[in-house]
Amino acid sequence: MRVLLVEDNKSLANWTAKALRHSGMVVDCMADGMDADHVLATQSYDIVLLDLSLPRMDGLTVLRNLRGLVLTVKSHIEDRVHGLDAGADDYLAKPYALSELEARIRALTRRSQGNARNETVLGRLSYESSGRVFRVAGDPLELTPRERAVMEMLVARAGSPVSKQVLSERIVGLDSSVSIEAIEVHIHRLRKKLEGSGVEIRTLRGLGYMLEARDA
Repeated sequence: MRVLLVEDNKSLANWTAKALRHSGMVVDCMADGMDADHVLATQSYDIVLLDLSLPRMDGLTVLRNLRGLVLTVKSHIEDRVHGLDAGADDYLAKPYALSELEARIRALTRRSQGNARNETVLGRLSYESSGRVFRVAGDPLELTPRERAVMEMLVARAGSPVSKQVLSERIVGLDSSVSIEAIEVHIHRLRKKLEGSGVEIRTLRGLGYMLEARDA
């Protein structure tokens, strides 16, 4: 999961980003609204965590062109209403508990994928979003952080192709890069680990990869 965190409080931003990365998310950080507005015009994110009180461009202005989870010290009902009306999917006042933030991120991700359940099942493969755990016939599937990120994107779009470029963007942040060859290596390893799961990762020439049940 790729997250953009827009927060001008450096210590809070560092603490939140570190915690989210520890849970396996790819996190990019911006300290003001204008930088966030620019990067959102050129990059794609699964979740945007946006403070409303930002330098150069306020969060509500940024919100006009996106939808995200708003984090703010403003806790009055009117402030929450303004944020939600501006396009936010959720609103969380500071100070917030990290466990609640992560739970809301997972819930928003499931909602955006049209899946309100915590568990997704395909063949003998299951994915529990709350713990970010994959299982095959009930047994945990051992994955590296990047393999898990690739699998989460494939499961989220099961039955539809996912390009190598999209997979590359979802497993690293703005300050890093990953080659197409590296994506191919991850796919090769995942195919071996998925043997006996009843699902396969198909290569669609010119489109990318698609996860589907073998009897589909």
